[in-house]
Amino acid sequence: MASAELDASGHPRQVFGAMLRYYRCRAGMSQDQLGARVYSSGDTVGKIEMGQRTPSHEFTAACDAVPELQTAGALTELRAQLSDTLKLRAYPGWFQEWSRKEAEAVSLRWYEPLIVPGLLQTEEYARAVLRTRVGDTDEQVEEMVAARMERQAILSRAKPPTLWAVIDEGVLRRLIGSGKVMRDQLLHLAEMARRPHIVLQVVPASVGAYEGLRGVFILASFDNAPDVAYQDAAIFGQFLEDAAGIAAVTAAWDTIKSEALPRGASLELVEEVAKIWT
Repeated sequence: MASAELDASGHPRQVFGAMLRYYRCRAGMSQDQLGARVYSSGDTVGKIEMGQRTPSHEFTAACDAVPELQTAGALTELRAQLSDTLKLRAYPGWFQEWSRKEAEAVSLRWYEPLIVPGLLQTEEYARAVLRTRVGDTDEQVEEMVAARMERQAILSRAKPPTLWAVIDEGVLRRLIGSGKVMRDQLLHLAEMARRPHIVLQVVPASVGAYEGLRGVFILASFDNAPDVAYQDAAIFGQFLEDAAGIAAVTAAWDTIKSEALPRGASLELVEEVAKIWT
């Protein structure tokens, strides 16, 4: 295949899109026909081929599974090769170190008072959240969405980290994107919470004021290294590695967790609130 056919102008999404278009056209399939085969739409296929939408793991695997395309797994391999480039383009320098720590951790304790934790977000929910940043182009937003979806791969590996997430009930009731986006997100959250290595707890609104209102933080633990923590803020995040800082964050975690509903009751609340979003 000639490089001109791929139109590999440098952007990872455009490289993938050109490759997908090559296989689809070679098979004599329209975008609508391919969309129907991979449980998507012709519009989505078109946006991916134009480099306007990041292909998900599921979409890529489904395309590789279409016999007529005869990809021999090339799309999955290409997506994996391009994923690191997407991350580097999307992450600010100060966050790249945390993404590595996150991937190496054996357990993550994550508190979020305002939005669903990034590792548990759907693509559309993530896109709606990231579009709120002033000054970012559509291309930059898509790069950030792709990087966020790539981070979630750690939850599907053979030995995933234990993720213990505590969120405020307001996260379930805050409209992000649309009613459909919220419903899909909460159903996804409930599905993820049923995995054996994921614990989800919700602090009910009836608690009122509590320690967690101060902001987001994540504690990462490792097999052979000290814990580290990450605090998120509006402009940039902050690493904590000193013993005093880790002790303070751990105490805050224990306090917040004590205010949360038990695991089963939290899951029931998520599923109940999902019903109000249409």
